[in-house]
Amino acid sequence: MSNATLLSAGLLGIEAYPIHVEVDITKGLPGWSTVGLPESAVRESKERVISSIHNCGYEFPFRRITLNLAPAGVKKQGTGFDLPIAVGLLTASEKLPKTRLGDYLLLGELSLQGQLRPVRGALSVARLAQRQGLKGLILPLENASEAAMIGGLEVWGARDLPEVVEFLCGRIQLQAPSELPPTPLSAVAAPDFSEVQGQAHAKRAMEVAAAGFHNLMMVGPPGTGKSLMAGCLPSILPPMSLEESLTTMQIYSLVGQLQEPGRLMKQRPFRAPHHTISDAGLIGGGSFPRPGEVSLAHNGVLFLDEIPEFKRNALESLRQPLESHQVILSRAQCQIMYPSRFLLVGAMNPCPCGQRGNPRSTCLCPVGTVQRYQGRISGPLLDRFDLKVEVPALSYSDLQKNSPEEASATILERVLAARERQQSRFRGTALLYNAQMRGREIREFCRLDAEGEALLEAAVQKWALSARAYHRILKVTRTLADLDGDENISLAHLSEAIAYRTGQSKGQL
Repeated sequence: MSNATLLSAGLLGIEAYPIHVEVDITKGLPGWSTVGLPESAVRESKERVISSIHNCGYEFPFRRITLNLAPAGVKKQGTGFDLPIAVGLLTASEKLPKTRLGDYLLLGELSLQGQLRPVRGALSVARLAQRQGLKGLILPLENASEAAMIGGLEVWGARDLPEVVEFLCGRIQLQAPSELPPTPLSAVAAPDFSEVQGQAHAKRAMEVAAAGFHNLMMVGPPGTGKSLMAGCLPSILPPMSLEESLTTMQIYSLVGQLQEPGRLMKQRPFRAPHHTISDAGLIGGGSFPRPGEVSLAHNGVLFLDEIPEFKRNALESLRQPLESHQVILSRAQCQIMYPSRFLLVGAMNPCPCGQRGNPRSTCLCPVGTVQRYQGRISGPLLDRFDLKVEVPALSYSDLQKNSPEEASATILERVLAARERQQSRFRGTALLYNAQMRGREIREFCRLDAEGEALLEAAVQKWALSARAYHRILKVTRTLADLDGDENISLAHLSEAIAYRTGQSKGQL
């Protein structure tokens, strides 16, 4: 008998890496050995492959079979190796020619009857095939439109094992994604700021957050519109760029949550996990780590409603991703990195009963209870919020107003104009928006006049602001100036930025 080698792929984080599937058939007692650190789903592929070959009418080689998944030092997981293993067996037993195997990367799960089932991570695998300079990719029909988003590749979708065999023999042509029926776009009705009555101050903070990608904390009694405004935030965020969209889709493809395969994600993700979420659910984890909510919110919004109710460990684990924009999960067998650049929005009540500071209601919480409640959010985490705004209870007259509120489309126009100024400013760098500025950029683009320096110095002294708070105030002033179309930062911009940072009104400064 003989041997065969095919190319497949595994996933490490959101990136795919090449795996060579080597099949060797020799004389001897029938048996099957799989080497190369396979986990349980890979070892179980033996039963799926044997049954599918039999049920598709092919002769299975009852000989000594050795299957190697190289590189052997990396743990292999998933069911996507079924197809290359089956094709490798048929090739090694001389049922298939080897001539076309080197041109294609194969991926797919097999049913016992030989049908191909979709796998996760097809977009990442297609990007790998492109980098490897391969001619094309053969995978289940349901994954074809997703993989075809990467240009410069032949992407072929197959329904079952016989179709792949006939294609590799040159007897049929598989279906290309362009020949598939189009995937319908889902209609997502996002909340609009025109639905929010009053709360002009909080809406302004939302606009600033969207324009510069600044983290925002809202504090106010129950029922004042905090959750509604957070849900409206994606409606004023700029559409994702091509690279942002592809990276975000890779994450969603990896966890099987890609809603519209074959179509670019334009709207930024909005994730709002429940406060009972575990540390691993928020940050990512598991024996073979999977991305958490911070990665699913990559390039979008992570909204933590009732933030004091979250577990302390889960909240503290946010500190590192907020600074590095990535999560690194280390295990004995591997170290995996998931991107996690998100806009963090928090909402909370001022006290357990929620009525502290409400002029129309009485707070019944003892002072110590209030302090313990607010202390559930640590100072270092709170220091990472650029904007802190109060969302007061609305009066009856505010609720009865019939005048139309400003729509999200109008706010988005100002946000886009501010983002264009930032893109022009940061052209030639890796920066995308003001919140990403470091020391050198802050010194260059956030210069204050003498009066502004004096005001900022007084604020730092009065509220004992940290170095992080000082730099974040300057970043917010730059965003406020961009929204107003000003090249220079004025005293009004600085006063507003300090007010957002300290939770004061500009008149109190």
